[in-house]
Amino acid sequence: MRVRLRPRSLRGRLVLIATVLATSAVLVCQATGLTLMRSWLIGQVDDRLTHFRPPPPAYRDIAGGTRPAPRPPAHEVLPSDFRVYFYDAEGRLLNRSLGTGRSEPRLERTVTAHDPVDGRPATVPAREGEGNWRVVADSGPDGMRAVVALPLDSVEDATSRLLWFSLGIGVVAAAGVMLLGGVAVRLGLRPLTRVEHTARRITGGELEQNVTDTSPDTEVGRLGIAFNTMLDRLRAALHRKDRTERRLRRFMADAGHELRTPLTSVQGFAELLLDDPGMSAARRREAHELIARNAERMSRLVDSLFLLAKLGDAPTTRHEPVDLLSLAADGIAAAAVRHPERRVTLAALGAGGTGDAGELDVVEGRGDPDQLAQVLSNLLDNACAHTPPGTRIEVRVGSLRVGPDTGGADRPGRTSAGASLPTGAPAHVVEVADDGPGLRPADAQHVFERFYRVRPADGTPSDGASAGGSGLGLAIASTIAETHQGRLELDTGPEEGCVFRLLLPDRTG
Repeated sequence: MRVRLRPRSLRGRLVLIATVLATSAVLVCQATGLTLMRSWLIGQVDDRLTHFRPPPPAYRDIAGGTRPAPRPPAHEVLPSDFRVYFYDAEGRLLNRSLGTGRSEPRLERTVTAHDPVDGRPATVPAREGEGNWRVVADSGPDGMRAVVALPLDSVEDATSRLLWFSLGIGVVAAAGVMLLGGVAVRLGLRPLTRVEHTARRITGGELEQNVTDTSPDTEVGRLGIAFNTMLDRLRAALHRKDRTERRLRRFMADAGHELRTPLTSVQGFAELLLDDPGMSAARRREAHELIARNAERMSRLVDSLFLLAKLGDAPTTRHEPVDLLSLAADGIAAAAVRHPERRVTLAALGAGGTGDAGELDVVEGRGDPDQLAQVLSNLLDNACAHTPPGTRIEVRVGSLRVGPDTGGADRPGRTSAGASLPTGAPAHVVEVADDGPGLRPADAQHVFERFYRVRPADGTPSDGASAGGSGLGLAIASTIAETHQGRLELDTGPEEGCVFRLLLPDRTG
């Protein structure tokens, strides 16, 4: 069975780390104090040894074979813990010594001139049992040598007591850190625990939950800010997905509805031709023309759907200089051929939105000239098809700074399928304005949607459905504007006419 020593939770790891660090710090401090204490005590012993000298008469008595008197003079009285051993001139340890005790140091029986210099204390073990002695050699008269010894029992006893005390302190410190540290870590991680609980609720389906600890001065607060930002983006993505799915379902339903009518017509006239082989040539020709017309309508619808799909999947990669003034002039010339009864004029974009505030000049943007020409053609066709005869139609070309009063930004009465451009940014503009009846706000809100057609009060389509319109033209134009990082917008109102405005960012700075 494998034992897991590493805690799984962050709280357990923090408590373990704090316990190890605190216990290590305590033990290191105690070990340092113990070392210094032992060194100081041994220094005290060495100081006593080096300042003690055997009295000269002791050398003569030991050399003469006599022992000191039982009660020597006061100046010859030895401290009770001192022991003095003598070596003769030949370096042999003499049996006679000064001092008494049950233990004695383990000394060499003979010494030579090559032994360590006198006056340097050394530590030697006891002759019997455990324990150590501190000894120092001293030269005496007639080549004799004396070794003064002091037991280290008091030093080792003090060191042992301090060692056990240090270990006890370490155990107490470890237990205290584990208990108090666990409480402190639990309190310190309470904001993180709240983040965890919020994440669990979100995982359970409560997607509208947010983290409440969002102080930028703490790590958990910054984590909460990042977590809330991630949640906002996730919720936005889910909402976009839901909207996209709803739009896709509606798009498929509208596409099926648009295709059903021409398909039904084609099928009906084909069956009529098959069921009535004796049909007159004139009626047969009429049936063939109606089949061809509905097939052409289906072909245009499929081409428009394919173009929308292509624009949505791959933004335009052609970004070449485009003279918007020349583009507008070409579009007006083409509209004159398609709608000879209409009069379309070209003017410069003025500060107030009219064409009499400036002179025509070259306005160079960047983009795909074919796609931009398609946008302008669609806007001109709509203006010619959906306004009464004699309505003034004007195309304006110029540049402006994005803002609610000029264009490119939202304001009441203005609709667009694209996002607002940065306020104050320079942009090039092509406007198609008319003095027609305008659109109601309810219709203007949906005019850029796919398959949407405005119906007047009598209920008949007014966008040319009878002529083959499918309600995809403005959706395609708006998508083209978005692929150019621009925007197509509409300013309108009842009896105020319509102003369709194509804005392209100025990429020259």
